[in-house]
Order: sequence, then C-alpha cells, then structure tokens
Amino acid sequence: MGHAFWKSSGLHLVERNPGGWLRVTPDLVRAYLTRPEVHPVEESCPNEVALFEALMADPLRSVSATELAAIADADAAGNYRIVLSYRDALASAGTLEGSYLELMKSGDVNMPPVFVDQLVHIILAGILSDSDDPMRMRAGELFFREQVVSTDDGKVMLADAEIVELQTSSTGGVIGQLLAETATPMRQIELDVMGDKNAAIYWDRSDRFDTVIDLRYSQPANHALARVIEAWINHFLGLEVNVRPIQSIKDEAWRWHIGLDREATRILNDLYNGIDVGDDDLRRILALYRMEIRDQTRVIPDMAGRPVYLGLASSADKKLRLKPQNLLLNLPLVQNA
Repeated sequence: MGHAFWKSSGLHLVERNPGGWLRVTPDLVRAYLTRPEVHPVEESCPNEVALFEALMADPLRSVSATELAAIADADAAGNYRIVLSYRDALASAGTLEGSYLELMKSGDVNMPPVFVDQLVHIILAGILSDSDDPMRMRAGELFFREQVVSTDDGKVMLADAEIVELQTSSTGGVIGQLLAETATPMRQIELDVMGDKNAAIYWDRSDRFDTVIDLRYSQPANHALARVIEAWINHFLGLEVNVRPIQSIKDEAWRWHIGLDREATRILNDLYNGIDVGDDDLRRILALYRMEIRDQTRVIPDMAGRPVYLGLASSADKKLRLKPQNLLLNLPLVQNA
C-alpha cells in the first residue's frame, strides 16, 4: 500500500466497484453541498436552509423546480442548479470514471472547470493509490492543475500556477527566475525543486502543491509523467501501453500524434502537415513521448505496428494546461474494441 497523499482529493469519500472504478456515494455529494457557493449563510432564506438540510440528509434525493424557485437569492438558486446538475451526471453514470468519459465524449462540458479538475484529481488519486513514487504524484498534478513554465538554462521547470500567483515577494535562484518570468513576486510559501535525493518531501506537502519539477528529457519527472500516462490509459481503457520519452520525432512513417494540450496539438499538427513551424513555437515544446500499444487487435489497421507520438507545449504566456481526456478520446483504436 502506498503513502497517504492528496487528502483533498476526496478519495476517502468514495468506494471502488469490483472493476476498480470509483462509485458515487452520498458522502461525496455532501462534500459538494458544503462548498461555500452552496452552503447557507446567515442571510439565507428559510426555503434555502430547508433544502440544504434535506439534501444533507439524503444527498441523492430529487429536487423539484418549485423548490429551487422558492429560494429568495437567485444566485444561490443558480448555484444549486449547477451542483445538482453535476450530481445528477455523476449519479446517472454510477462511477466517477464513467461520468468523466461521458462528459468528455459529449464535447459539451457545461460544468465549472473546477468540478472537472476535481473529478480528475479524485480519479487519479485512486489510480496512483498503490504507488510509492512521489515523483509520479507530482507529475500527476499536471492532469488537474495548471503549471507555470520556465525554460531558462535549458531546464523545463514547472510550478503550480495558483501557488505562484500567491507569491508577493521575490526570491533568488531557479525559482526566483521562474517567478520573475511571470512578473509574480514570492511570499512566505517555500517552493522546492524535487529530485531523486529529496523527492520524499512530497509526502508531507502533497496537498500544498508547492513543489517544482524539471520536465527535461532524462529527468525523473519526465519518466514519472510517462508512467502516469500509462496508468491513466490502462485504468480507463484496459489498454496496456508503453510510453517512453524522446527528444524529437524522427519517423518518415509518422502517422498519429496526440497533443496533450492546445498548443502541443497545434504545433504537432503543423509539423505533421509539413507547415513551417517557427523557432518560437519549437521552443515551446516541453516534452515528447513515443507510445506503443501492446494489444494490436485494438488498433485501427492503418496504425498496426506503428507508434503514437505525444507532446506537451507551453502557451505564449508560459503556462501548461494538460488535457488528460485527449489520451482517452484520440487514440487510434478500433471502435468498441
């Protein structure tokens, strides 16, 4: 059994079904009902308080339009509609993984982005729960938390964007350079770069999201992200893949690639189509991977025996926002295989 980490994910609020996916539970729904946007305040009307108490007693109970219309504060009623719509999507799918797949496949994700991030957070916590490698957990943060990127001195330093924003005074060293690039000063929160020798610091700080990794080729974090990608795909699709870091794509028979973020998708598409890519765009590429799918019976005929290339890239404002759904929706698989 692995170390305790990401207590904020809410993994303790759910249960696993026989297949290892996470069941929706009343306790999980209660956690959403106690969010500040929904929890009653002193000014809340009696109808809002009554609805809240009824839902806390039975989080999966149906709520009528009349009950919502009876809430005096229109904003509060709107927040309830959002949370209840999300609850219903979860309950309809039965599992968090099923709900996530349905939301992503629909292409019409009208849920608040924070809800989707939380969904990925809790699913990934379950996937990695037996791992003893703290570097995988830190690399896994890329799946649900935006990163700030620094590429000075040939390094690829990633720090949590929200934490960087909280800084209000400057600091020195690599992290000082990283923060200076975003014109964000640093305050009181200490950021440490994780490496092989100090990776264990992560266990006590996993919910602070205040460590930094170097995603360069051959660095531990780069390989750790490859392992997380493998585990993510296997958990959802029951598909074993081998992912290994590469420094460039040198393949005259290049047939398939997946950008793991918007910028990487654009840049890889241009490279694949022979469109001239400027140096600025090439410098944005942070990591490349070669993926091999082991069960070739699940691969479309045109891709038999061929690899899938993966890429990560920073945005113009030096941010990285990974889209983990791309790994599930964009593989060259036979339909319903």
